[in-house]
Amino acid sequence: MAELKKFRFYGRRYGRPLKPARQKILSRLLPQMSLALDGPIENYQAVFQDSPRQVWLEIGFGAGEHLASLVNENPDIGFIGCEPFINGVASLLAKVGTMTPLSWPNNLKIFPDDARLLLRLLPPATLDRIYAMFPDPWPKTRHHKRRLIGFETLDEFARLIRPGGEFKMASDHMDYIRWTLWHFQQHPAFEWQVEGPMDWRERYPDSGQTRYETKAISQGDSCVYLTFRRLV
Repeated sequence: MAELKKFRFYGRRYGRPLKPARQKILSRLLPQMSLALDGPIENYQAVFQDSPRQVWLEIGFGAGEHLASLVNENPDIGFIGCEPFINGVASLLAKVGTMTPLSWPNNLKIFPDDARLLLRLLPPATLDRIYAMFPDPWPKTRHHKRRLIGFETLDEFARLIRPGGEFKMASDHMDYIRWTLWHFQQHPAFEWQVEGPMDWRERYPDSGQTRYETKAISQGDSCVYLTFRRLV
């Protein structure tokens, strides 16, 4: 565990003070839905009340629009959402639950911290899908090392995603798209799923828009949606 503490976190953990109702739902639901890390997770399915058919991970779910829609529409899938920004965590909880325990989703666990701390503790071939929807592009050259996509994280993704599983990433930042394509094309474990331009111009049909995505589209910016398959 000592090695995990060497990670340096970049970004915000807190924003504006939460309103009382949002703080109340955070205090009530987060302890019940958090994914605790006391050590390596040997049986990942045991963290869910019902054994899920598959497990999907979203890294940096922001305000939770995309993840909430997936959770509600796929009750047979187990979801793990990673987000260190506590205001975003509170926003997701407000979308998927109420103060009544019976209404809490059984197929969602939240890790309110840096996803890199979680990745190394999951067993191999744990995940069927990973989403990274509009991650921070860290546009300045000196900050590129802070980007989620890099050779080290791709090695972790290759270890965690089952053969035939997918990594899905969307962004309106074209330099980050080029960066992502280059890194994945250098990695032998992944193949870009593309046959024509509509494969990356059209959004994934199975989930809702994120706040960043909605803003980008309203401003007339182009969004790109990439899918990479884990090879056998």
